[in-house]
Amino acid sequence: MRVRSLTLAILLAVAGPVFADEKPLEQDLYKARPLVIIAPSTADPTLRGLNKALEDPATKKAFDDRNLVLYSVAGMIGKRDDKFLEQQTTMALIREFKFSAKDTVATLVVLVGKDGTQKIIEHTGTVEPKTIFDAVDALPAAEKAIVAPTVAEQKQAASAPPKDGKQAKPAKPAKPLSPPKPLED
Repeated sequence: MRVRSLTLAILLAVAGPVFADEKPLEQDLYKARPLVIIAPSTADPTLRGLNKALEDPATKKAFDDRNLVLYSVAGMIGKRDDKFLEQQTTMALIREFKFSAKDTVATLVVLVGKDGTQKIIEHTGTVEPKTIFDAVDALPAAEKAIVAPTVAEQKQAASAPPKDGKQAKPAKPAKPLSPPKPLED
C-alpha cells in the first residue's frame, strides 16, 4: 500500500507542472494588452506606485480604455487585476519571460501587445502611468486595430476545408477499453 501511495505522490509531483498553464497570457491574446510587473517584493516602489496610481478613477479609466490588464508578480506571488493566481500559473508567467524571480534585483515592466509582442518599459525606480499610456499610444496602428475573433469566426475557420483542397480523413473510432484487472495485495 505504501508503494502505491509513494508512486502516486511521485507521479503527481512530476506531472503537476505539465498540467499547469504553459502560457498564462494566452487568455488575453487579441483581447487585451497585459502589463506585467515582476518585482522582488511587495514593497517594491514601482509596484506600489502603480497600484496607488490605479486607485485614482481617472487613471483607472485611462487604463481600461487602453484595454490594459495588470499582471504583477511580487516575490513568488502572482496577481491578475488584484486576483491571486495559482502558484503554477505564476511560475509559468515568470518562465514566459525567461526571467527568474529569485535572481531579480531590479523590477521588470513589460507591455505585451494584443498580438503577443513584448516591449520592455525602461524606468528608474518607479514608472508613471503616463509612461505606460505613451507606450500603448506609440504602438503601430495595425496592433491597435486587432480585435478578438468571434465564436462564429472560430467555428467557420475550424470547419473550413484545407487550403490544399484535400479533404481530411475521418478519424477511426476508438476500440473499447477492456475492464481493469483487479489489484493484488
